[in-house]
Amino acid sequence: MLLAEDDRAIRHALERALTLEGYQVTAVADGVEALAQAHRNPPDVLVLDVMMPGIDGLQVCRVLRAEGDRTPILMLTALVETADRIAGLDAGADDYVVKPFDVEEVFARLRALLRRTSPVPVSGGGAEGPVREAPVSSDRQVEAAGLRMDLQARRAWRGERELELTRTEFELLELLVRNAGIVLDHSTIYDRIWGYDFGPGSKNLAVYVGYLRRKLDEPAAPQLIHTVRGVGYVLRED
Repeated sequence: MLLAEDDRAIRHALERALTLEGYQVTAVADGVEALAQAHRNPPDVLVLDVMMPGIDGLQVCRVLRAEGDRTPILMLTALVETADRIAGLDAGADDYVVKPFDVEEVFARLRALLRRTSPVPVSGGGAEGPVREAPVSSDRQVEAAGLRMDLQARRAWRGERELELTRTEFELLELLVRNAGIVLDHSTIYDRIWGYDFGPGSKNLAVYVGYLRRKLDEPAAPQLIHTVRGVGYVLRED
């Protein structure tokens, strides 16, 4: 794991906590060091502070993604506005934690990013009315509502247009496609994607759904991800 945080106290405390949790941690103090270390010894996961002198966390993220590096990235940020969080996702980050944070939340989000289990259809969450889309599924591909996903190559298309998705976006879309027409509740989605239910006050899921919609939606085409108020989300082509 590569940890980049310019605040010495936070860096040392987080490095100790992660080491005790069983991670092998390389800790650096700025974005320049982070890029150099990532190129020298590619990590399994990166934890990047957004606000660092010189090259900040967002720039590090953009450089790695431009190079084709798909290593999971967790951002640490003191910025709480939705627009700021979306900026991190735009840069290619997979998830974020807002400062001040509970270290257990960091652990939970890292566990979710590092999971390598194969997704399977979710039981539960309920359905409203008949299932409108029958997803086509195989070991390699899933299809529904005009979406096609290559699971091994981790590529996705709406029609002929390929979608540029982060790791978390890809997993969220796959979950929705596998369960097309089924309303998935918030708890089910949190458990499957993040491995932890962050509670009713969290806006994490709403941010990711909004960002995924921006990448999916097309002019004059039907919206695919629908909000079921008080319950969750469903993928269907109306």
